[in-house]
Amino acid sequence: MSESASRSGGPPSRVDTASRPFVLIWELTQACDLTCEHCRADAQTDRHPDELSTAEGKALLDDVREFGEDQLVVFSGGDPLKRDDAVELVEYGTDVGLTVTMTPSGTASLSADAVSDLADAGLRRMAVSVDGATAESHDAFRGEEGSYEETMEAALAAREAGLPLQINTTVCRQTISDLPDIADLVADLGAVLWSVFFLVPVGRGAALDAVSPERAERVMEWLVEEGEEWPFGVKTTEAPHYRRVSVQQTDAPPRRQMGITAGDGFAFVSHRGEVFPSGFLPESAGNVRERSITDIYRNADLFASLRDKDGLKGKCGACQFRNVCGGSRSRAYAATGDPLESDPLCAFVPDGYDGPLPWEGE
Repeated sequence: MSESASRSGGPPSRVDTASRPFVLIWELTQACDLTCEHCRADAQTDRHPDELSTAEGKALLDDVREFGEDQLVVFSGGDPLKRDDAVELVEYGTDVGLTVTMTPSGTASLSADAVSDLADAGLRRMAVSVDGATAESHDAFRGEEGSYEETMEAALAAREAGLPLQINTTVCRQTISDLPDIADLVADLGAVLWSVFFLVPVGRGAALDAVSPERAERVMEWLVEEGEEWPFGVKTTEAPHYRRVSVQQTDAPPRRQMGITAGDGFAFVSHRGEVFPSGFLPESAGNVRERSITDIYRNADLFASLRDKDGLKGKCGACQFRNVCGGSRSRAYAATGDPLESDPLCAFVPDGYDGPLPWEGE
């Protein structure tokens, strides 16, 4: 899970994002048995020796609890189940009053017993990735034969354990034609939420082909239109302009805060304790071994700048939807090195804007 725009994925508008994130992700490890084509972490087989220890992880969760009751924490990776203390950490986070969810990898480690153990430890939701409507397309994207079958088995195990299921899907040229069939699969699996991630070219994902702004716009229009009939919620990740598309298509009155973006309602703690606005915006604002996560999130200059929508540049800064959307700060950073620049995936040009456009000169 990353920063998002959501139809029914929760009430971020009720969170004061200057004081607490709606979502905090802790990357327990970068170790993973898969070699996914889009991997942000460029995951490795073995765990890093400088990962936060069990004791440091529990101290981090204690600090996270200072944000307030039921703070949402996502355990991610790599594959968080590559750590033998993953279930222990879920139980600890639950016991101190956090809402703990997890995004494990679709490998043999995600057995029915593992899913049951996670549910018993208090896990509130499990998210698995489906990037192809068939075993052939999914396994090719994930770099591991059998990943599709193991993912399907884990999804069924979640249902048996009474654990709410989320499906994550990457949108790029390699996967876009499968989206309608994947949506059908999400419904068949009984998932409560579909998280549709629009590729940010970092890690291994830099080698993939992103969709054009115009095609991304059409996908978002399709999500808004079809999503009204789906039996599950829909949210986008790294595509906050989905909120702008939704407002334009439904004539809904825009609220000032309808979702979250990197550093504004969202924070990411790496396996080594570095705190980033997002896992896709690898600019550190500090380390939890030296400074509390609450202090970093609330007071670090980088985070403060990302919460100031009037400080955005280019057409994002001139856009009348900047407080509804805000653009992907991660994609702006990946494209320009400046997280306050325009999001190059957004096709919308504000009325009267005559400045530079992100795609000019390509």
